[in-house]
Amino acid sequence: MRTLRLKMLLSTCITASLLLAPLSGGVANAAVAPVSSATKLAAPATIAKPISVYVDDKKLTLTTAPFTQDGVTLVPMRPIFDALGATVSWEAKTETIIGSKFGVSISLKVGKKTAIVNGKSVKLDAAPVVRNGVTYVPARFIAESLDANVKWNSKESSIRITTKEYENWKLYQQIMKDAEASRVKLTTAQLVEQYDDSIVTITTNRALGSGIVVGKYWILTNYHVMEDASSATVVTVNGDELEVAGVAAANEKADLAIIQMKEPLDATPVSLGYDLFSRKGDKVIAIGSPLGLQNTVSDGLISNFIYENGVRYIQTSAPIDHGSSGGALFNEYGELIGITSAGITSNADLNFAVAVSHATLMLGSLGNKPAANVKFLDPTLPATLVGESEDTIRALMDKHFSAVQLEDGTAKFTDWSVKRDSEGWLVISANIDPSFYMMYGSSIAAELRSWSINIGSELNRMLPGEKIQFLVKFDRTYGFKPRGYAADEVTDLGSDKWRLAFTVVDMQLKNTLIIKVRD
Repeated sequence: MRTLRLKMLLSTCITASLLLAPLSGGVANAAVAPVSSATKLAAPATIAKPISVYVDDKKLTLTTAPFTQDGVTLVPMRPIFDALGATVSWEAKTETIIGSKFGVSISLKVGKKTAIVNGKSVKLDAAPVVRNGVTYVPARFIAESLDANVKWNSKESSIRITTKEYENWKLYQQIMKDAEASRVKLTTAQLVEQYDDSIVTITTNRALGSGIVVGKYWILTNYHVMEDASSATVVTVNGDELEVAGVAAANEKADLAIIQMKEPLDATPVSLGYDLFSRKGDKVIAIGSPLGLQNTVSDGLISNFIYENGVRYIQTSAPIDHGSSGGALFNEYGELIGITSAGITSNADLNFAVAVSHATLMLGSLGNKPAANVKFLDPTLPATLVGESEDTIRALMDKHFSAVQLEDGTAKFTDWSVKRDSEGWLVISANIDPSFYMMYGSSIAAELRSWSINIGSELNRMLPGEKIQFLVKFDRTYGFKPRGYAADEVTDLGSDKWRLAFTVVDMQLKNTLIIKVRD
């Protein structure tokens, strides 16, 4: 597994404060929120209690109190800018205040009733002042210039500032609350009854996996299910076999593909969303075709969320296996939250699904009609290697077969060699990571055999009629003479160094194939 949330229109909630009576004219710049000049933030001539400042419903703690001048409320410079999430600097020599946020730049000078906002001159109703070493600025002007809403509560003698970010956040929270309240839990049986016909088995000329019907012509699956496939069929839960036209959309990074059928599907499409509610510990249900057992249902929990290379994965304890790739992971509300894609053999049930949000973006790019011309993914290997040099073949093997993901981990292969021997055989060899082999050698033999046979099939396709020997070797140097090995497997290197080298995989082919794997 080479493991989006909904892009919110919110930024981090920013606290802000203060305000000043707007000034006449406003800001003459489309990128800057106009500062109202119709009303001034004025307190009564005699204030019974000090002015309080709230930003996004939180009261600001100020070491020096705000005051009014010429009917305008002024507040300490740095707290207001900080609360609004803006940067601010003070140039003592010129007594200039410079603040900025989200592309808005504000410049004011002490004693001057003119400010500069994004290069435009704006008149102020009250100039910044310095009192007892503290610089004060007109609160409303600063807040509204930075696109915040300002209200004066004369009864409370308080200023309330609300940033756009906070308004958006409150709206989002209300939407989520309303959506959560409208959801209805399903039993596993009810969920399966609703979506069993929406999950299919995909068989290609290279692999077997699962798929999710997401449209009249479209099925969602994993990229690796369709990789290097030149043909594919879909088998529905009713046993119908349907031909695949090609791949309509693909995201290799997220390991997702949407395939297009030649004929319309008679199945319930699964709706795609952004999975805004999932939490660790939530129950989930997986439906897929592990080991070819069509539409097998299993359940478990969300164990974790993982982010890798820009892709969000859901870790789950719901059992899956080979053939489950491209299957569905639902929550208890019947919402698709992930596409099952990988697992690690362990008693801990470590399985993974690609978050549905990645698929939602892909489906949205397809439009409403099937594409007129679709094709399968370009093959990762060339159509032929006939006539290519040994160096070219060696580079190809190193690029495409230097590692393989096995149940016990990743086996790596180095020191690739391609040579033609005196009998005309093309001998291709590589060394397996000795530490990995020493740890897992006996348990990976069957997987190494399958991996090697797949390589043999590709080599036979690219080099038809060629006599090929494919060797995987163990090669390591020790500070002692290893015992219990054949004489030709142990070599004295001198200086009390000994080399142990033996063949792990020996595969030979010319149209047909034989293979021997060391346990």
